[in-house]
Amino acid sequence: MSSTPPYPQAPGILPPQLPVSGSGFSGYPSSQPSGYPAFHTSGGYAPSQTPSGYPSTQASTGYPPSQPAGYPQSALGYQPQSQPSVGYPPSSGYNPNPQVAYGQQPGIGYSSAPNQQISGGYPSAAAPPLIQPSVYPQASHAPPSQSYPNLGQQGHGYGPVTATSAYPTQQFSSQSSPSHYPKHGATPGGQHYSTMQSYVEQPTVIPLPSFDPAADAQALRKAMKGFGTDEATILNIICKRTNVQRLQIAQAFKTSFGKDLIKDLRSELGGRLEDVILALMTPRFDYLAITLQKAISGLGTKERLLVDVLCTATNDEIRMIIAAYGRLFGRSLDNELQGDTSGHFRRLLVSVANCGRMEGQPPDPHMAASDAQALYSAGANKIGTDESTFNQILCLRSFPHLRLVFHEYEKQFGQPFEKVIENEFSGDIEAGLKAVVACAKNRAAYFASRLHESFAGFGTKDEELIFIMVTRCDVDLRNIKDEYQRRYNKSLASAVASETSGDYKKALITLLGE
Repeated sequence: MSSTPPYPQAPGILPPQLPVSGSGFSGYPSSQPSGYPAFHTSGGYAPSQTPSGYPSTQASTGYPPSQPAGYPQSALGYQPQSQPSVGYPPSSGYNPNPQVAYGQQPGIGYSSAPNQQISGGYPSAAAPPLIQPSVYPQASHAPPSQSYPNLGQQGHGYGPVTATSAYPTQQFSSQSSPSHYPKHGATPGGQHYSTMQSYVEQPTVIPLPSFDPAADAQALRKAMKGFGTDEATILNIICKRTNVQRLQIAQAFKTSFGKDLIKDLRSELGGRLEDVILALMTPRFDYLAITLQKAISGLGTKERLLVDVLCTATNDEIRMIIAAYGRLFGRSLDNELQGDTSGHFRRLLVSVANCGRMEGQPPDPHMAASDAQALYSAGANKIGTDESTFNQILCLRSFPHLRLVFHEYEKQFGQPFEKVIENEFSGDIEAGLKAVVACAKNRAAYFASRLHESFAGFGTKDEELIFIMVTRCDVDLRNIKDEYQRRYNKSLASAVASETSGDYKKALITLLGE
């Protein structure tokens, strides 16, 4: 068995090590030629491995400015590697033991109190000037300088798993404002504004305290053995375990019975239920990377899917997607994006994938007023649109700061910022910028609206529905449920029940925690 060869490291730079652990869509991975992962392909999903973390690097003077401990800029890309023309590339195993928890600092797992906010201050930061439009960021995709750990035989399932938590309950984009600046409600000047949203991300699928992967593996084997299939047992186990726990079950199943759980599930299930179960059994960031590859490959590019995956994600999420993409497909996601998109939409995606958003930046009222004026001058106050200014501010500033920018814009110029985007842009770039604005304000509300769109019109957009449910159930699906109820005066569970049926409906309702 051969392990993945080491990647070269850039001179003078510590080798980046990329964490993997536990951020809606006209087309999501499925077996259909719509751009979703083919769940019916033989061989199962590609296992993956987890490198450890990210190194600190010196501040960069390029665009966008890097903070201390930011992600290193590097001209090095992935070395060309051979890949199969179809299906998922082979991997040497998956170790879902994240060194850096989803969106958090190393060592932080699920909070014992779901509503407990994560502490942490901000570094002092002066207001960075807008970058000249001619300067465009180069995304860094330097791969790890060491090979992935040998966790199992190639093509023979997942490697050992020791993690006990997957995606932690965390505060989304609040980033603990300084004590003199409120997180919600009134500005320092006393004006109230409703766009300052801050919440603790709450999943609907949480780690089972008394989790026993061997017992779950035994129950699944019994449910699939002999004549007929006990779908209820399969749903009750797989839809009530976190992504890390599901992968542990797959490992225990192979150890106990010498069989591949993915193959057995595929042979026993069918239709949309199979799509849901096999998606749940795929490592989350591998699933997102495969989704992007399907959106880019083939005839045409599925731009809305690129928006829903990349423009809604945090820096850490994007880094993990980039790592999974390079490992699975042997190519740089940055190069793929530049080759398959164009114009201002390409600039937006490359900027977002550069992971240059200053997520440690506290809201600065004075800089927010200046940014609002710059956006007004670049759009409504001139003939034509200076797209670069919009791109710079929306891709560089932190989400808490952007919320204040949107408030300042509406206060100064009397127009909601979403309306500004609609007036100044159209097509894919409009969809991308509106996604950034919506997620800066409230990411759960964004995905609630995307779910509502999946139910609208004739028929249900099942790929979108499955994608959101699978990728958000370990993260913030409880928040999404609350936002759906608030916006549409109807529970998400009742909406799902009215649009689906059978075991497929039961699986989605179980993921909702109902």
